[in-house]
Parts: sequence; C-alpha cells; structure tokens
Amino acid sequence: MWKRDEAVRPTSGPAATPPSSPAPNVTASSGHSRSEAGHSMEKDIVNIGKSVVIKGELNGSEDLTIEGHVEGTIQLREHVLTIGPNGKIKAQVFAKSVIVLGEVMGNVTASDKVDIRDNGSVEGDLVSPRIAIAEGAHFKGSIDMQRKGAPQPAQAKPAAGQPQQQQAPAQAGAPQTQRVGA
Repeated sequence: MWKRDEAVRPTSGPAATPPSSPAPNVTASSGHSRSEAGHSMEKDIVNIGKSVVIKGELNGSEDLTIEGHVEGTIQLREHVLTIGPNGKIKAQVFAKSVIVLGEVMGNVTASDKVDIRDNGSVEGDLVSPRIAIAEGAHFKGSIDMQRKGAPQPAQAKPAAGQPQQQQAPAQAGAPQTQRVGA
C-alpha cells in the first residue's frame, strides 16, 4: 500500500538512497515497459490507431503503421509504411517499402518493395522493383516492376500496324523467349 509519507522523504541520508535496480519507464496508455537504453536503439515507428481518420495529405520521415482510415495521399519516400489488419486506405501511396495487411484502394509506388500479406487487399496499380503477394491476399490492378534507373526497352511492344513474330508453342516448364527486331 502506498503512503504519502513514504513518497515525500528527505533528499539526504540513508532513507534517500535510490533502489538498486531502476524501475522501467512504463507508458500508461499502452502498458508496455521500455528501458531508455533499449529505446535509443529502436527505430522510430509511428502508429495511427484504428479509431483515427485522416483526410488529406500525410507526409513523414519515419516508419509508419496505420490501423485507422486514411483518404488522400501518403508520402514516406524513404521509409516503411505498414497498413495494419484494421487499416483502410483510399489514397495514392509513395514509400520505400509498403506492407499491406489491411485494405488499400489506390495506386502504390514503392522504391524497394510492396508486400501484400495474407488477407491483405490492394485495388490499384503497383509500381515497385520487388512485389510479393501472399496466398490468400487480394489484388486487382496492374503491376510495373521496373528497376530504379533501368531504361525502358525501345521495342518491347510492336508498334500499331506491325505484325508480331510467330512463336513456337511452349513446352511445359520451358521458359518462353521472343526476339524483337532483326
């Protein structure tokens, strides 16, 4: 039981000596305990709770996890965006890496990777050099997996009015190749 007299003690003498092990820093809202040494080594991650609704432009310079609703534009060009299982996004997304556990409606552009996890859903176009779609995930849109700085092939698609070259039927398991040009 806590007593007021014990909390207010003189700052000198044997009664004022601190306990041998410091108490961890406890955050009242989340119940998580965290030591200061561990906190300095952690990467900054911001969480948007499931009751939060944001409409407009969201910019940041640290990793972000969204459990709520966001409509508009999300820009985290050098950081990781995680859409939690409760997250619902109706936005254009620009980030280094995007992990989808919830729902995204809008185009997603990532400079590193897009990862749509089990039960995640994306309806929109994906642009990223690496894309992973888990079994059980939902995706509707187009995928552009161009590498950063890679030039677009000059004759990847035949121009209108030019005939396409005939290709022999593919055998099971054999990679298909098509020669373009002379």
